[in-house]
Amino acid sequence: MSPPTPPALRASDVAPRTRPSNYPEPYASRMAGREKRALGEAFGLANFGVNLTRLAPGAFSALRHAHSRQDEFVYILSGHPTLCTDAGRTRLAPGMCAGFRAGTGDAHCLHNETDAEVVYLEVGDRTPGDAATYPDDDIQATLVAGAWQFTRKDGSSF
Repeated sequence: MSPPTPPALRASDVAPRTRPSNYPEPYASRMAGREKRALGEAFGLANFGVNLTRLAPGAFSALRHAHSRQDEFVYILSGHPTLCTDAGRTRLAPGMCAGFRAGTGDAHCLHNETDAEVVYLEVGDRTPGDAATYPDDDIQATLVAGAWQFTRKDGSSF
């Protein structure tokens, strides 16, 4: 039997993920300097995820990607990351937010190009059958039974 879910907790009490990325190499190591705390999982949330994410100077949130079925939302708590999308680069600041509607093909990521840490909340739904495309890299992903499966764009495995 699992322990009861707390009614509330400090986000800092949720342990960071032990693996910095689910990406295979050579992409996983590009996520150095990113730390995620899975806040939604601490409460057993099943329909959407919430992460408290920290980016060290120079770190990226993810490879630039677009989801087929998953909506995503970020809210900047501290720092000034650069949002990179198909439309270009946008400097963000605390209190700013950005949303990424599923199926648009507009790839996005955050890059901390400053000397200070960036902290933000990211929220994404967990729609079954989601897939992610990565226009800048030879990788693609499909969500199968709740786990991401990665292949190269030609379908070959890593």
